[in-house]
Amino acid sequence: MKKVIAFSRGFLPTAIVSTALILIGIAGLFTRGINFGIDFQAGFIQKVRIAPTSFTLSYSGSQGVTVSQSSIGIDIVSTGVGSDNQSWAYPYTRFATVGDFVSAVSEIPGIAVSQPADPSASLKSVFTDSTALSRLSAVPYRFHYVPKDAPLVGSDEVRTALAAFPGASVQVVGKPEDSQFQIRVSDDGTDPNASQTIQFGIEQALNSVWGAESIAVVSTDFVGSRFSGTLARQAIWLVLATLALIWVYATIRFRWDFAMGAILAILHDTLIMIAFIVWTRMEFNTLTIAALLTILGYSINDTIVIFDRIRENMKLRPELNITDLLNLSQSEMLGRSIITTVTTMLAVVSLYVFTTGDMKNFALALLVGMTSGVYSTIFIASSFINFISRFRKDKGIIARVAKPAVSGEVI
Repeated sequence: MKKVIAFSRGFLPTAIVSTALILIGIAGLFTRGINFGIDFQAGFIQKVRIAPTSFTLSYSGSQGVTVSQSSIGIDIVSTGVGSDNQSWAYPYTRFATVGDFVSAVSEIPGIAVSQPADPSASLKSVFTDSTALSRLSAVPYRFHYVPKDAPLVGSDEVRTALAAFPGASVQVVGKPEDSQFQIRVSDDGTDPNASQTIQFGIEQALNSVWGAESIAVVSTDFVGSRFSGTLARQAIWLVLATLALIWVYATIRFRWDFAMGAILAILHDTLIMIAFIVWTRMEFNTLTIAALLTILGYSINDTIVIFDRIRENMKLRPELNITDLLNLSQSEMLGRSIITTVTTMLAVVSLYVFTTGDMKNFALALLVGMTSGVYSTIFIASSFINFISRFRKDKGIIARVAKPAVSGEVI
């Protein structure tokens, strides 16, 4: 027989610890606030890289020449009326360095290539400004790169350059040596052309410090105040609807005290995650909502499995009181809970290690939520059931109906 672990001894201490963590989270919510992403906060968000120009392309002629860069190489396409369309492909496997590419593309009629800053630089490492037109003209089309010996640019330097935007948030994206930053500026909704105004202001501020030839815009987004408010309300209603459906399901399958224990456990997980998000300044965006809903589903699944074993043991071991039943049931299911959680966490840890940006935060939120989910199933939900059982006449969750004894008399 498996050794029964007295989980009930930890009910009170864990309740105190959880209450303290939740109160700390609530305090942080009022003092620090949530680091809302652009989805939930009206404003402008832009990712930029501060990197010098590697080389430029320009074109003079009657054809329409466009350039595009993908994960496998650089392509150039020439189109025009009265002439055949032509295309040139420069895969990274054949043109490994910038020097190789520059030598080859110089042979295309009408295209002029500047002298590369570092011919030995990897062609795969160069990148372009997402706001620049891909159609080549007399205006140089820039390819940027980060030199190996380039000095690191810190977020404080970028923040100083954006002194004209006092509330601007600057975060490093990816590795520090990539010199990529996310800039977020809130919008109060008073300027109908806020997107263009903010974008132009950021561009001028960065250009004045590092020069236009060293700034590459990776992506740009703008969310209006009306949309962000609507999305926030929808997210709240989505979470509340999820909790309501879980309560209905648990009530139908078990009883109201089971349902309340399950709801209390997932509310605990939600508040713990919010506390973690507040104090780590993790960005709260749509991926965070996805992580939150994933954790709610994971936690309730773990809780329902434990509850099902409790219900089964109440039929098999009617002589035990509720505290002993909880200890027995959780001891029996402990191995299953550990194996399931660790197996799932292996995939999430891989996601955390090998990704960056929002996906890395998504994986981190899942790791925290899964840990909290196992903890709340064992201690929070069960301690609530144990507490409520003291006020029930049958001292249990399911009414135990005594079976009539068989007399053995033949009628």
